[in-house]
Amino acid sequence: MLTVNNTAELRQQIRAFKQAGKTIGFVPTMGNLHQGHLTLVRKAQQVADVVVVSIFVNPLQFGNPEDLQNYPRTLQQDLALLEEQGTALVFTPTPEIIYPQGLDKHTFVEVPVLSDMLEGASRPGHFRGVTTIVSKLFNLVQPDIACFGEKDFQQVAVIRQMVEDLAMDIEIIPVPIVREENGLAMSSRNNRLTEQERAIAPRLAQAMHKMADHLLANPLDVKSAIQFGEAAIVDAQMKPDELFICDARTLGEINADTKEAVILIAAFLGQVRLIDNVVVTLK
Repeated sequence: MLTVNNTAELRQQIRAFKQAGKTIGFVPTMGNLHQGHLTLVRKAQQVADVVVVSIFVNPLQFGNPEDLQNYPRTLQQDLALLEEQGTALVFTPTPEIIYPQGLDKHTFVEVPVLSDMLEGASRPGHFRGVTTIVSKLFNLVQPDIACFGEKDFQQVAVIRQMVEDLAMDIEIIPVPIVREENGLAMSSRNNRLTEQERAIAPRLAQAMHKMADHLLANPLDVKSAIQFGEAAIVDAQMKPDELFICDARTLGEINADTKEAVILIAAFLGQVRLIDNVVVTLK
């Protein structure tokens, strides 16, 4: 496994892969890797000749400086996991490499509408930070395919739209959520939960699935399903942050023609913000 931390070496390795006729799969991450990330790597290995993984905690997508500071950084552990998985190349740049002119003077890439709705409405600038770094990494890595986890459902939709709008010749492959045995969606943030909070955390997914059952029984009664979910979250000693039920294809409002809905849920357990989602087939 090769590890590089600057763009010149990265481009050199990418050119070598291309000249050898290799297809490139790409998995962008912020590190602190878990089995969910490794599932993305394995999926990329199934569909591409070589896999490139980036590890970069992107300051542009953090609205709260404290969240950026507290984000777990476990580079040596991450590299060991990726080498064990057979990853070809890992890119580990610093913010100075990615944003040499600083954050304020950098060109931004922004997907309108999709970036401003749902989670984007309460986290202004978040998806702009995501699309800016992902587009830059796409330019550097030049992948044929890129894998993203469906746990960040809206993020996948935003990136797909960016790729389509900018005519990028990259196939975006969404990979289903990987869950712990108790049903909790795997996340780097789970490491910040106390033992007591870890025992409570699976109840978020349970509340979400109860919402799904409620929605199946009353497909257009979104308001009632959300109220039902909020009550279940509060009962689980969590603080509801965001609950949305929308069309899984457009992320717009559900209507009589909606075939699949998606429940997007976020709640605070102590100081940790947990997210999850589930797609519900209505017809």
